[in-house]
Amino acid sequence: MAEHNKLGKWGELKAIEYLQKKGYKILEHDWRYKHYDLDIIALTEDNILAIVEVRTRSEDYLLAPEETVNRQKIISIMRATAAYLRQTKADQRIRFDIVAIVKKKDGAEINHIEDAFYPIPNVRC
Repeated sequence: MAEHNKLGKWGELKAIEYLQKKGYKILEHDWRYKHYDLDIIALTEDNILAIVEVRTRSEDYLLAPEETVNRQKIISIMRATAAYLRQTKADQRIRFDIVAIVKKKDGAEINHIEDAFYPIPNVRC
């Protein structure tokens, strides 16, 4: 496995730990449908369906992890979410979050951004 893939998997596990400590119930991890994927699907204590994009970087990386979620990635997340909702018929309110993780020598710096972005209008899902 490539080094960046290992870092990404490590970050997803850190994000799951973090969210569980905050009282989130993890419903899915690394959920896939065709060529779409969602990192984490969780239910908050307020019964909100949180679609969580995890971004992990090492501490020497130039951009903050959350800055790497661009329009194309948001569209991909929206389409994956639509597929998930069709399959599960979930009816909770939905929120799109980012958990940005910077790996440090002595652990991790975690930044959880709730309602990090909203669906882009007029995108076909």
